[in-house]
Amino acid sequence: MRNQFKPAVEAAFLNVLNAAKYMGISVNTLYVWRHRRQGPPSLRMGPGGRVMYRRDLLDAWLSEQQQADSRSNPALNPLNKAPRQRERRRAA
Repeated sequence: MRNQFKPAVEAAFLNVLNAAKYMGISVNTLYVWRHRRQGPPSLRMGPGGRVMYRRDLLDAWLSEQQQADSRSNPALNPLNKAPRQRERRRAA
């Protein structure tokens, strides 16, 4: 097994490839989300305008997604709510 270099401090910014790996999705998905302005916040850095992602904003965005999902957030689960009473129609 090869020894891989592990930095003492994790990078604050991730390029598209590393951000996709960090999130466990494909690079293409990340590009599509960026194009549609749906995914995590990104920015362009440097003279070449490389697309970069801040690690802390990725974590915050993932947390927001988890809170918005009814499977992860019991407060949003429709099965945890009392059934609504149907309104009776009035005779005209």
